[in-house]
Amino acid sequence: MCATVYFSRDITPQKVLELYRLTGKELTGNVAVKVHSGEKGNQNFLRPEFWKPVIDHVGGTVVECNTAYNGQRNTTEKHRKLFEDHGWLRYYSVDLLDAEGPDLELPIPNGKVIKKTFVGKDIAAYDSMLVLSHFKGHPMGGYGGALKQLSIGCASSYGKAYIHGVGDPENFWSSDHDSFLEAMADAAGSVVEFFQGNIVYVNVMKNMSVDCDCCAVAEDPCIADIGILVSTDPIAIDQACIDLVYACSDPGKPHLLERIESRNGIHTIEAAEALGYGSRAYTLQEIV
Repeated sequence: MCATVYFSRDITPQKVLELYRLTGKELTGNVAVKVHSGEKGNQNFLRPEFWKPVIDHVGGTVVECNTAYNGQRNTTEKHRKLFEDHGWLRYYSVDLLDAEGPDLELPIPNGKVIKKTFVGKDIAAYDSMLVLSHFKGHPMGGYGGALKQLSIGCASSYGKAYIHGVGDPENFWSSDHDSFLEAMADAAGSVVEFFQGNIVYVNVMKNMSVDCDCCAVAEDPCIADIGILVSTDPIAIDQACIDLVYACSDPGKPHLLERIESRNGIHTIEAAEALGYGSRAYTLQEIV
């Protein structure tokens, strides 16, 4: 089935809300709003003010999970302090889903390389999810978008290590690379299944560095801003972002594509489509 991806070159908070409304899908109940808090020192992450109209519209709670490596987000105490320093607590209620254990284990019976994943247990308090992603490069995944937010983003600290190690947290940094990408696709599908599709995805192609917002020392953006994309299909929206990078004429494009291609970033999208919870085929509907 061909998904619709709404796209605008106008990168404003109001446009995010406009495109969200065009999906026709109103998130109901207790809405989790998945964001990236931004590592301390990172200059590229999207600030809390940018997301305010759409978060206010859904009446959601901002959610995140702790990291599995050293930094300012690997403990609840440090992570909450960072949320405060970055201004999130000024506007929103924030729930660190894995602040207290035990983690919630989600089954992945059809997973290609992992058959379960571990998410912050507080996710069980929510009925739907708004996934707000900053599209950019990534040191390990090649790129970061909706699928990474679902998988690594919703995973608990232990769950992140489990995905990176393809089922063996002790193998965090040395697992087979394509298997890691497939584990991300497996884990992302478990969150889609958990919410029974009650999710809307927003990818913002702005401040696009080759590095992730998880990097305290990140390269500055290497390519001009492209736009906002919104869809109900996490695979289609990531594929559309990749296609827009290839289609652009910016002189910085080769640097970003080298990061994506050298890490085989497209394989996460391929593996996700093979699992059947979305499609790489889409219709891009541009909104002026």
